[in-house]
Amino acid sequence: MICPKCQKGETQVIDSRDDEEGRVIRRRRECLSCSNRFTTFEKIEPVEIIIIKRDGSRENFSREKVLSGIKKACRKRPITEIEMEKMVDKIEAEILSRGKKEIKSEAIGKKVLKLLQRKDEVAYLRFLSVYSTFENLSDFKKALRILNRSQ
Repeated sequence: MICPKCQKGETQVIDSRDDEEGRVIRRRRECLSCSNRFTTFEKIEPVEIIIIKRDGSRENFSREKVLSGIKKACRKRPITEIEMEKMVDKIEAEILSRGKKEIKSEAIGKKVLKLLQRKDEVAYLRFLSVYSTFENLSDFKKALRILNRSQ
């Protein structure tokens, strides 16, 4: 680490602390040349995940977009904000653990559906209706029959 005062490259770490989530480390350093003390922050650089949409276009993964879809499905349902955040955490962790940089949007949709089905049937059906692009009442009836069989 280069000292911001004298530009020498030899420093010593005096103290290290993690933030609450353990995602950032704060380090107090001292320059061995001029004794200047300064603070540095170390964090994990997120992996850029590319989403391949149904039409073949690509866009960066957006945690906020996934959370927004879950929130819409869970509107006025007994699911807390924290539970929804944890669903997105789980989905993001699964995507990152694959080790690949690209994933189809359908795969993310299936992950959301899987979590919602375990949590709340109404939220599951709401998300499914958008995800599967239901066009009429018979599409809903078919989804309900499948849901009933899986229980």
